[in-house]
Amino acid sequence: MAGLSVGMVAGEASGDLLAAAVLDGLAARAGTLQARGIGGPRMQERGFDAWWTIDALSVNGYIEVLREYPRLKRMRDSLRERLIDWRPDVFVGVDAPDFNLDLEAALRGRGIRTVHFIGPSIWAWRGERIEKIRRAADHVLLVFPFEEEIYREAGIPATYVGHPLADRIPEHTDAEAARRALGLFPGGGPVVALLPGSRRGEVERLGPDFLRTAAWLHVRRPDIRFLLPAANDRLFERLREMISLLKLPPTLPLTLVSGRSHEVIAAADTVLVASGTATLEVALMRKPMVIAYRLAWLSYRIMRRMAYLPWIGLPNILCRDFVVPEFVQGAVKPDALGAALLRQLDDDAARASIAGRFADLHGQLRRDCASRAAERILELGRG
Repeated sequence: MAGLSVGMVAGEASGDLLAAAVLDGLAARAGTLQARGIGGPRMQERGFDAWWTIDALSVNGYIEVLREYPRLKRMRDSLRERLIDWRPDVFVGVDAPDFNLDLEAALRGRGIRTVHFIGPSIWAWRGERIEKIRRAADHVLLVFPFEEEIYREAGIPATYVGHPLADRIPEHTDAEAARRALGLFPGGGPVVALLPGSRRGEVERLGPDFLRTAAWLHVRRPDIRFLLPAANDRLFERLREMISLLKLPPTLPLTLVSGRSHEVIAAADTVLVASGTATLEVALMRKPMVIAYRLAWLSYRIMRRMAYLPWIGLPNILCRDFVVPEFVQGAVKPDALGAALLRQLDDDAARASIAGRFADLHGQLRRDCASRAAERILELGRG
């Protein structure tokens, strides 16, 4: 069986997870696999040669990206030249469209085949990027079913492959087993998970208010226990420092965990979560949630003018409905978030209804994504 060489860029923790699933699919089919570029720990566990780590790309928001642009451009230019020198059979850009699409266009112009995995959310905002996608990608792999029609009408080769998280996450999770694994005494009070994001900027903007929400809830319901996972060691230390500086109630039953976000979500009765891929993980685990979203003021103003949809959270977008509440910018306040979480904890019928909607969503997205994506990438790499 002939081998395959793949250039790849994943820009954040969620991209690392998605790319790792694709690498598994490729490794099962390609014989010898060489994969290099920018990636995270899950990709590296599969033998990926990370010239840079995902931390180098963990920037979100217009103003934040502008501030980091000179460094990001130098890195992209250097990466482009290394990839051109290496000439992989195919390059796969995993999400991170602002970084990857320009890189893909340059590589495609030099005769390297390109795949963009996870079509940019042109259905939510910045629809003008469809022309950039047309120039950049030989093929686009889509993770949501309604996207196929958009790309077909635009004349861009694309395939719906399902979402890898839907394949990875089981239909049923054992909350009590997860609590035991995390050191929580089973059968105690309700558990609320706090997920303020996987990037430093998200944690800085949302972490303090998430922790204040926990304190607000503790005053009203001392039986509630709280879990806070950190995406990496650096964020673990930052969150521990934040907890100390905020002078939270000494009786607050808060457990800070390094990684293990899936176990944390499984253990929870409801989740307070930053808008992003984590909201989809929560939905696929059938958990109610409250979604929060906050950017730097100017970044948010720019993005809001470009938005097409009334929702910001992926589960609501995919269900085309406000299945779970969203709090944006100035509405992110501890009392408002806490009250919404309490309503979910106290309403068994609402929780059951949310779980039913998310079960349907899980069925739509489970398509053996790694296999389907790997087959398309192999076709292009060996075409």
